[in-house]
Amino acid sequence: MTDLNEVEILLVEDNPYDVELTLTALKENNLTNKVHVLNDGAEALEFVFATGAHAQRNIKNIPKVMLLDLKLPKVNGLEVLRKMKSDERTKKIPVVILTSSQEERDVMESYNLGVNSYIIKPIDFNKFIDAVAKLSLYWVLLNRPPH
Repeated sequence: MTDLNEVEILLVEDNPYDVELTLTALKENNLTNKVHVLNDGAEALEFVFATGAHAQRNIKNIPKVMLLDLKLPKVNGLEVLRKMKSDERTKKIPVVILTSSQEERDVMESYNLGVNSYIIKPIDFNKFIDAVAKLSLYWVLLNRPPH
């Protein structure tokens, strides 16, 4: 299990197939050693705010990027994004929406709430792997976050 104070990529996805594809893409680029997977929006909020089941986690140790699906159980991705970006402690965490939703209102609301990037999941396996690999390499290795 990943040390929750060493998470680089926080993947919030409820579809086991998409989790598997994403982890495969990350593994192909040697980026799986510091990935933590959560399956619903409520747990994502507990993780980022270090409450509930994640109360032992140090809130100051933020992931380099959160890959967030929109259609999640318990709390949807837009609400997770809204709460994160409205809190001083978590608003600087880069969030990439990785979703199948092509709805313009989802895109607009995501950007209005402060998302860093909005990516529509490709249906083709190889394109999905390529997209996840590129975005992960950028956010984990190239992006310089504020301190």
